[in-house]
Amino acid sequence: MRDPVARFFADLDRHGGTLSLPVIEQWLRATELTADRLADFLVFKPDRYVRNLIYAGPGYQALALCWRNGQRSPIHNHRGSACGVKVLRGVVTETIFAHAPNGMIVATGSRDLSEGSICGSVDEDIHQVSNLQAGGADLVTLHVYAPPLLRMEMFSLDTPAVREWDDPVNDVFILGGGI
Repeated sequence: MRDPVARFFADLDRHGGTLSLPVIEQWLRATELTADRLADFLVFKPDRYVRNLIYAGPGYQALALCWRNGQRSPIHNHRGSACGVKVLRGVVTETIFAHAPNGMIVATGSRDLSEGSICGSVDEDIHQVSNLQAGGADLVTLHVYAPPLLRMEMFSLDTPAVREWDDPVNDVFILGGGI
C-alpha cells in the first residue's frame, strides 16, 4: 500500500530537481496536511525538539518538527537549502540574526507565527525557532527543505566561532532524531 501522506507531495514531485522558496511556500499555503493527518510521524522528546522525516522527494525533504514547551533550535542557517515552514499546531517564535561588525551575531527581531502561518528562509539566513507559548503547549511545524538540509552552520551569542552540524539522515533520524 502506498504511503498515506505521499499523495500530498505529488505537486512538489512534479517539479523535479531543486525547488525554489516561492514554490515551497505556495505548496505550504495549499497543502491540506495537518498535525492530525501526520499523527503517525509525530515524535516528541523531553530534552530536545525532534525532526521527523515525513517524505523524501526528488531534491527535497519534508519533516514534521515537534517541540515541547521551552525547546529551541540552535541559532543556525540552512547552508545551501531553501526552507519553507508552516505552523501546524501552536505558535512559533522566530528570531532573526545578522552578523555584527565584529564577526559575532546579533538579533535583529523576533516574530510570533500562529497556526497556519508560513515563513521561509534561504541559504545563509540566520535564525532560531522556539516554542515559547504560555501554558506548556506543544508546537508542531512542517518544514520543506530543498535540497535536503544535510548540513547547517550553528552560531553562538558568546563567540564568533561557527560550528557545523551534519544531519544524521539514517534510521535514527527517520524514527525521530533530534538536535
